[in-house]
Order: sequence, then structure tokens, then C-alpha cells
Amino acid sequence: DVQLVESGGGLVQPGGSLRLSCAASGFIFSAYWMFWVRQAPGKGLEWISTISYSGGSVKYADSVKARFTISRDNAKNMVYLQMNSPKTEDTAMYYCVRAESEYGTNWGRGPRGQGTEVTVSS
Repeated sequence: DVQLVESGGGLVQPGGSLRLSCAASGFIFSAYWMFWVRQAPGKGLEWISTISYSGGSVKYADSVKARFTISRDNAKNMVYLQMNSPKTEDTAMYYCVRAESEYGTNWGRGPRGQGTEVTVSS
């Protein structure tokens, strides 16, 4: 079975840093693009970052560009999101999402984890 387990969330002060992790299992991790999405209280899902299956291509939403960094370790089946200089508006549940298909770039119907909650507050 496909499993995605996020961790690393918590309370962080504005301007601090936090690293989210996602442990993947049950599929050939190195064949899938991976994504981070988030859902703020009372709002819909927001895509924030993408990383290709090899890690050679990354993309970011404008809202997090230059502050967040996505990375992956295919040897460990892990994907990460380094959050630097978070803002209060980054408060949300963060989800790791797998692409719908091998080497595909769509995430809308891909499996996702249970999420890890991030609260940015002083």
C-alpha cells in the first residue's frame, strides 16, 4: 500500500525556520514527481512546491518562492520542505502528495499523507 507520512510540523516564530519531512513507501519512489500542498484554516488546498522524480527540477508558488526549499533523497524515500522566514500566513496543514502516475506531473488525484500542522506565531 502507498504510504506518505509527514512530520516536522509545529509552532514556529515568524522569521524562524522549520523542516518538514515526508517518508514514502509502497511504490517506486524514484519514479514519481512529488509535491507539497497546504490547507489553511477555512481555505482550499494550495499547491506550494514540486520536485521531479530525479530532483533535478523544482518549482514553487510565488507565495513561498525564495523562502521555502523542496528536496528529496531517493535512497531514503524521503522528500523535504525547508521553511525559512515563515510568515503568519504560512500557518496551515501541510501535505506531501505523490503524482498520479509514474513520471507524470499531475497531483490532483494522487495519494497524500495525513498532514503535519504548522503554526507560525510569535
